[in-house]
This record gives sequence, structure tokens and C-alpha cells, in this order.
Amino acid sequence: MNKTINALVLLISMLIINSITAQSDSVYYQIEIKGITSTGTKSPFWIQNNQYGKVPFDPNSLSVFAKIQKDKSVSKQLFDYNFVSSAYLNIASKTSAVLHELYLGGRFWVFNASVGMREEKHGNQDETLSGGGLLFSNNARPMPKVFVGIEDFTPLFFKNRLIEIKGGVSHGWFTDQIYTQDLLLHHKYAVLRMGGTKSPVHVQYGLDHVAQWGGNVPGYGLQPTGLNDFINVFFARNGSTSSTLNEQINVGGNHIISQGLKLELTIKNYELNAYWQHIAEDKPIRILWNSVNVVDGLWGISLKNNQFPLVKKILYEYLNTTDQSGPFHDMDGVVYGGADSYFNNYLYQNGWTHYGRTIGTPFITSPVYNKNKEVYILNNRVKVHHVGFEGELKDYFYKSKVSFISNYGSYDTYPNEVNLRSTSFLIEINKHFEKLFHLDAGIVIGVDAGKAYGNNAGILFKVSKRGAIFPLTK
Repeated sequence: MNKTINALVLLISMLIINSITAQSDSVYYQIEIKGITSTGTKSPFWIQNNQYGKVPFDPNSLSVFAKIQKDKSVSKQLFDYNFVSSAYLNIASKTSAVLHELYLGGRFWVFNASVGMREEKHGNQDETLSGGGLLFSNNARPMPKVFVGIEDFTPLFFKNRLIEIKGGVSHGWFTDQIYTQDLLLHHKYAVLRMGGTKSPVHVQYGLDHVAQWGGNVPGYGLQPTGLNDFINVFFARNGSTSSTLNEQINVGGNHIISQGLKLELTIKNYELNAYWQHIAEDKPIRILWNSVNVVDGLWGISLKNNQFPLVKKILYEYLNTTDQSGPFHDMDGVVYGGADSYFNNYLYQNGWTHYGRTIGTPFITSPVYNKNKEVYILNNRVKVHHVGFEGELKDYFYKSKVSFISNYGSYDTYPNEVNLRSTSFLIEINKHFEKLFHLDAGIVIGVDAGKAYGNNAGILFKVSKRGAIFPLTK
């Protein structure tokens, strides 16, 4: 993997030089400095979560972030490429320098291929105000992946883009080495969108399948990673004879399926989006409304307008993960299939996390919050009401969100139902200063109140600058 990363660094460096020399590609840089100070023992929930792991857990820190990137061309060229390279230095209780993104992507016609690690967005949730998708949010650090597929919605052979599709397959590597060493990722997804350019109504249905597999597991040793094992993982089949007995009886690897449904409605200056995400960790996999754990999921609705800049968009989400197909997996020799314990797994005890943060919704509490340094998730039964809104006033852009969280632990750690309530609030204000070196500056205030995350208030200051590396011309 280190050789692959070194080769990728060299290739991206050559592409940057070529882009500048050719003066035909837009290559941008970004430099950002931010500092956080908080009153409690950790930075507030909404200051540190859904930040791709870049914001330290510590209450006080200083960070420097730098990025170089080339985006895909707006015009639909037959061949195009993009890349990004970014890193940051965090000065906190422990100083850390992290290579955050290193990614190279290419497109031929409608097909994409890429290698590397980058900040990705998956799921049908709102991109700016959501509390995070159920299976994928912006909470954990990127991991190295190889991807092939169709990244952007592409019309099939119907007029007016009546039916559009996108999807792909990724193979990835977990690099945290917190519990399982050399753990692998399998991810495939497909999304269908119907409606067309002349219709004000569009409907989306998407399916994601992820699996953690392979690796060297404490107490169990090396798990198989051959071609047949990959095929078993791809089709969620029973593990091979070299797998553990439980993997042979069930399926090889830790599998999670997520389905999503979305309605998009546009009427004049208003855009209404409503979405539903569901999760399943056990067979049989059924359509959303026929699932055993149908009461679990993420439901969201947002309204965006183009007339009133003071409140451009409002959002409400409800998240429930308390059912988990019932409280019992088995009892008295009868298998009920409950106690799904979302994001946890008996074999891969680090679960659906990367560097101690959940890859999915941050409301399922990340292991970084565990007081006794456990690597697994202690709290995955939650109910959340989440509200967000954003807008602008005299060139000041703001975003605010508040989450009312009820935490019930898990069926394993807290068999008797408890409710640790918490409220987390954030407001962020940003402004571009054209006459001050074209700087962007912002302030973020976060507040936590309650038993789950404690009573804490913090403030983040940031200053950044973005521009072209070279005054490029066509």
C-alpha cells in the first residue's frame, strides 16, 4: 500500500506540472487555519463530527490544512481526469500530521475509474444540513479505494432523461489498524432516478451493499482473502472452509445493506426533497416497507427557495435505530434474528468505524467517546429529532442545526432500557472578504447539553484562501 501511495503522489505531481504547463486545466489550492477552544473535556459534538475526522476530539486545538485539486471539466469531454491531494497538521494534546486525501480519477465517456482516498458523499440525504446518512456520513477519515463505475446520473436511451442511473464497485483498505489488521472493504451501489427534464417530480431508489472482510483478527488469525472469498463476499454467500465456523454458517464478512427512497418536487422557486433510508444487517433483505426492522431508519424533508435569501433552506430529520429486529437474537434454542447491534460485529470488533469514528451516522456513538477505550460501539440505539436551516444576510452566509438525541445504549451493553438525553447545537457564519486578499473567514459556535455528551460550549475560528495555482487560460 505504501508503494501504491508513493506512486500516486508522483503521478499527481506530474499531472499538476502538466496542467500548469499546458494552461488548459483549472488547478486550485486551498489553505486554511482554524483554532478551537472549548469549556469541557472535548470539542462540541457538531464542531468535531461530520468533518471527515479532521477536527480533533480535544477541547482546544490549532489546525493547518492545505489542498491542491483539479475538478472534472464542466463540458462533457470524451476523456477527463481529476485529482486531489490534501494534508493537515493538528496541534492538540498530541500533535499529528495526516495525509488526508490523495486521489486520482479518470472518465471515459460516462464511465469512471479512480484510485486513492478522498472525501466522498453517498446516500440521498441533504448535503449541507443533514445530520448524516445512515450508512455513510461525512464522519470518518477517507480510506484508500479502487473504484469503477458511473459516478454521475446518466440517462438511458429515453428522451428527456426519463430514466437515469449511476452506480459502481469499490475495493478498499482500512488503514487505522486499531483492532483488526489489514481489514478490507467491499462496497457496491446502484441508484435509479425517474422523472425526466420536463417533469417537476423525480423519484430515486438506491441500494448500497458494504462488507468488511479479510484481515488479521485477534484470537481468530488471518481471514481468507482469495478470489473465491471475494466472490463469496460480493454475493453475500457463506464463508469458505478456511473461515471461522460462524462465517461458514452465515456469510463471510460483516455485511450491511442500506436502501434509500427519495422524492424530489420542484414548483417555480421552491424545491422540496423527502427521503427515507433503511438499514439491514441480517437476511432476508426485503424492500424497505416489508423489512422486519421497518421502524428503524432515517426520514428527512427539506424545503429550498430561491426568493428569500434570509432563509434559503430548512430541514427536518428523524432517526430511529432502537428496534433492531427485536431485543433477542436467540433464546431457548429459538433463533429470532434480533439484537442486530448496528455497526458492531462479533469478529471485527472495531465495527463499521474508521480511526475510531463511525462511517455511518454520527448519532450512533463513535468509539472515540468510549471512556474505557473500547474499540466497539456502546451506543447504537438512538432516537433523534434534527433541525437545520441556512441562508444569507448582506453577504454573510450562515448555517445552523440542532439535534435532540435520546440514547438507549445497546441490547448488549444496556439490556434494561435507559435514556441518556442530549442536545447539540451549532451555528456557523462565513464571509468572503474580497478586498482583504480574497480571504474567507468564519466562526462556528457549538453547544452540548445533557448526560450523553456532557455540558460543553466551544468556538471555532477559521481563515482560508482559495485560488488558482497559475492564471490559467484556455
